[in-house]
Amino acid sequence: MPQNHGPSIKDDETYQALRDDGASKEKAARIANAQANKNQHPSEKGGAAKPYEEWAKDDLYTRAKEIGINGRSNMTKPELISALRNH
Repeated sequence: MPQNHGPSIKDDETYQALRDDGASKEKAARIANAQANKNQHPSEKGGAAKPYEEWAKDDLYTRAKEIGINGRSNMTKPELISALRNH
C-alpha cells in the first residue's frame, strides 16, 4: 500500500514513483494531481506552444520569473532553457 502523502496529493502511488525517479516534490505533486483529475490528461502531448529554442530571451526570462527560478537575471538563453526544463 502506498504511503499517504497528505490531502494535497491526490495520487500517492504516482507521486512516490515520480519522487523515486528523482522528480522534485513540486513536479511530482503537479503530475500526480493532474493524473488523478479526470478532466486532465498529463500523458498526452501538450498544446501548440513553440519549443523554448524559438522563444525570445525576454519571454524565457518572464516565464522563469513566473515560476520562481533564482538567478535568472544572470542566465544566458541556453541556461534559461535548461532551468525551465529542469524545474
